[in-house]
Amino acid sequence: MDAEAQPIDLGILLGLAYQEFVRELRVAHEEAGFTDVGRSDGVVFRAIAGRPMTVSDLAVRLQITKQGAAQIIEEMEARGYVERHPDPSDGRARLVHLAERGRAALASARAFHRSYEERLAAAHGKAAVATLRGLLAEIAGAEQTVDPRLRALYL
Repeated sequence: MDAEAQPIDLGILLGLAYQEFVRELRVAHEEAGFTDVGRSDGVVFRAIAGRPMTVSDLAVRLQITKQGAAQIIEEMEARGYVERHPDPSDGRARLVHLAERGRAALASARAFHRSYEERLAAAHGKAAVATLRGLLAEIAGAEQTVDPRLRALYL
């Protein structure tokens, strides 16, 4: 069997599908006025949306150095996505919070996620999307083989 007749590897298809998803998300962000969202911003939005945290805690969660996390936060703060406030339980610490612009960008991303899934369901049926969701969830969490630190970034 020649190479042209070979089906595309599943991992390649997953990667290409993800790249297309991200491309469409970026377009949606730009259309909503968020033309300066960085590649790591979405993970930071999700990390601090539920609970503001220090740069040190964020570094642990993102599995990067404190200096790297501080640089990301400084850049996001300059773009108006996050702000730092004193930690009421520790006067020496400062907590990173989503600024209004960050909350709006996160809401825009979440709306895109819902819309994307709704478009898939309209095109392929709700059952197909439910099956896809189930398969992806199984792959992502099969027997908890995915690094728990990586899972914590997204779940």
